[in-house]
Amino acid sequence: MSLVPVNELLKLAEAGGYAVGAFNCNNMEIVQAIIAAAEAENAPVIMQASQGAIKYAGVDYIAVMAKLAAEQANVPVALHLDHGTSFEQVVRCIRAGFSSVMIDGSKLPLAENIALTRRVIDVARAVGVSVEAELGKIGGTEDDVTVSEREALFTDPAEAGVFVSETGVDALAVAVGTAHGRYKGTPELDFPRLEKIKSIVKIPIVLHGSSGLPDEAVREAIRLGVRKVNIDTDIREKFTAAARKVLESNPREIDPRKVLASARDAATEVIREKIRIFGCANKAKKGDI
Repeated sequence: MSLVPVNELLKLAEAGGYAVGAFNCNNMEIVQAIIAAAEAENAPVIMQASQGAIKYAGVDYIAVMAKLAAEQANVPVALHLDHGTSFEQVVRCIRAGFSSVMIDGSKLPLAENIALTRRVIDVARAVGVSVEAELGKIGGTEDDVTVSEREALFTDPAEAGVFVSETGVDALAVAVGTAHGRYKGTPELDFPRLEKIKSIVKIPIVLHGSSGLPDEAVREAIRLGVRKVNIDTDIREKFTAAARKVLESNPREIDPRKVLASARDAATEVIREKIRIFGCANKAKKGDI
């Protein structure tokens, strides 16, 4: 099947009370791992590319790999731009064939974030592409986008209501205590804030920086309305650890296929685990999309 917009997957997740996993892809092996995991779990899935991935692999390479993967897959697959920071970048991804985009204007004043998001929505909606936006600042580093602990600000529920009303965005990424990259300690999510946001905005909520969160915290966030959960660092750690193990056990190995096949298998397993935690296993029913 062809790529589907993220909002179509999230509507079903909203109705079913589960979340769809959004997994960052940086190369062919991780694309293959995402699809293999989704098919093994019979789950809808979102492949997403950050600015770093686009810089590394190229927007056209990522789009072509994702389109091929979706065409050959037996589950619904979306291709999403993660943390797009400019209107121009969003347009490039839409032209390349992305089925969903995120515009991250979270560092802007509220009025400017609204204006930028509305501009993106006007273009995206015309070609059937869904849009995610962000309100509040999520700490840590996501490739070229860095927010210090001092800058990190939780999403204000009242502002979230204004933002969604003014933009009509399809999904909203919120800051409730998560961070990109590795956590220094055990993260504590602000569940009352999340619950308040969801009571005000009637659209799917997105949880960024979810690698390293305790499973029960993720499940509680989903119970409170999170419908898209982003995972990157967990995949990178398993992927590189498996590759490193092969090279350490056989330092003379020069076949990248043997090194990366093991890494791909490790990535597949961690993605399968996440899919089960998110509750979207066996949710790829025929005819839903």
